[in-house]
Amino acid sequence: MKTPLADRVRPTEIENVVGQHHLLDDGKILRRIIESGEIPNLIFYGPSGVGKTTVANIIAKKSGKTLYRLNATTASTADLKQIISSRSDLENQNGILLYLDEIQYFNKKQQQTLLEYIENGDITLIASTTENPYFYVYNAILSRSTVFEFKPLAPADIEIFISRAFNTLASENDCELILADKVLKIISYGSGGDLRKALNSTELCFLTGEREFTNGKTKITISNEVADTLTEQSGMRYDREGDDHYDVISAYQKSMRGSDPDAALHYLSRLLAAGDLQSACRRLLVTACEDVGLAHPNIIPIVKACVDSALMLGLPEARLPLADAVILVSISPKSNSGHDAIAAAMADVEKGLATSVPRQLQNKHFDGEDAIKKGQFYKYPHSYPNHFVNQQYLPDEIKNRRYYEYGENKNEQSYKKYWNEIKNKL
Repeated sequence: MKTPLADRVRPTEIENVVGQHHLLDDGKILRRIIESGEIPNLIFYGPSGVGKTTVANIIAKKSGKTLYRLNATTASTADLKQIISSRSDLENQNGILLYLDEIQYFNKKQQQTLLEYIENGDITLIASTTENPYFYVYNAILSRSTVFEFKPLAPADIEIFISRAFNTLASENDCELILADKVLKIISYGSGGDLRKALNSTELCFLTGEREFTNGKTKITISNEVADTLTEQSGMRYDREGDDHYDVISAYQKSMRGSDPDAALHYLSRLLAAGDLQSACRRLLVTACEDVGLAHPNIIPIVKACVDSALMLGLPEARLPLADAVILVSISPKSNSGHDAIAAAMADVEKGLATSVPRQLQNKHFDGEDAIKKGQFYKYPHSYPNHFVNQQYLPDEIKNRRYYEYGENKNEQSYKKYWNEIKNKL
C-alpha cells in the first residue's frame, strides 16, 4: 500500500517545517531545546495538522532516542508496559522517547501509570492533545512537562508546503504539472490552517487534473475550478465540544462589547455555519444585558424578540433577525454598570457580610416578646411626594454600602439628575 502523501513529504529537518514561527524560528525556546539534544518531557497542544507529529519525529532524530508512538484513543496500559519492557534492548541504549497522541483520552489511572515511568526516567514523553492540557492532563504530568501551543498554519505557510507537495507528485509520476494562477491560494485558504487537509486536497487535484499525452510525456493541468471543487471548504475550525467552541463564542461576545459589528457578524457566521444556534442566541442575550444594559434598556426586549424569531425560524433564516440584533448591540452605547453592581452585591453575599433584613422590610406584622421596639414602621413610598421616602433598606451590617454607580451614558445620567433632584429636596 502506498504511503500517504503527508508522510512522503513530511520534513525531517527543523528548517523545512512550515509555520509555528513563535516556537521554531531561530532563537525561539523550542528550537533551542531541539538543537540542544537534551529533551525534557513535552506537551504539544494545538489543532490537528499543524506539525506536532513532525516536530516530535525531528526531536527523536536529534536526541538519538528510539521513538515509539501510541495513540491514547486505542492504547492501553499494557501497551505502555510493553514499551518499557524493551528499554534494555540494544536498540534502545540511548533511551526511549514516547510520542503519545491525544493524551486527553487516557483516564486518570492510565496517566498515573505513565507518570511512574516519567519519574524514574524510563521514558521521555512527548504528548500531544487537541484540547487544553490544563483541563485534561493529570496535574502531576503537567508539573513535570513543558507545554508548547501549536497554532493553525497561516495560508502563506501552507502555500509553501503544498507547492513542495505538487513538485513531489510531479517528480514521482515523471510528469509535467501546470497549475492555474490561484490553485495554491484556493487550497491554502480552504484548509483552515490544517496542513493535512491541504495535502489531501492537493493529492485529489493531482489525481483529477486534466491529462494530456504528448511525445511520451504526461502533462497534467489543474484549473482553479477543479481546486475550488475539490478543496474541502470547511476551512473554519470549530469543535462544539472543544477549545475552538469557546474561542469563537468568546470572540463573538467581545466583538459586540467592543462595538465592532463587522467582527461580531464574522463570528456569528462561524457559529451559524457550525449549526450552533443556541450559543449564538445565548451570548447575544448576555451581551445585550451585560454590555449595553442601562445605556439602552429597551435593547433587552428587542434582542429577546430577535432571538425568539431566530429560534422559531431555524437555520438558515435565523441569521436574519440575529444579524439585526448583533449589529444593534454592537453599535449601541455601552454600560456595564448593572454587571458591576450585581457582581459587587454577590461578592458581599458570598462573604456572608449580612444575614438580617431590616424590621421595616420583613414580611410579618407582629413582634416577639423580646422586641424592644414594637411595630414594623414601613413607609410606603407612593404615599409620599414624588413617590419617594428616605428609609433604610440594606441590612444594618452594610447599611452604607453602595453597589450601583451611574454610567456615563446619556440615559443613566438623566436618571442620576432626576434622583439627585428628588433626594436633595429631603
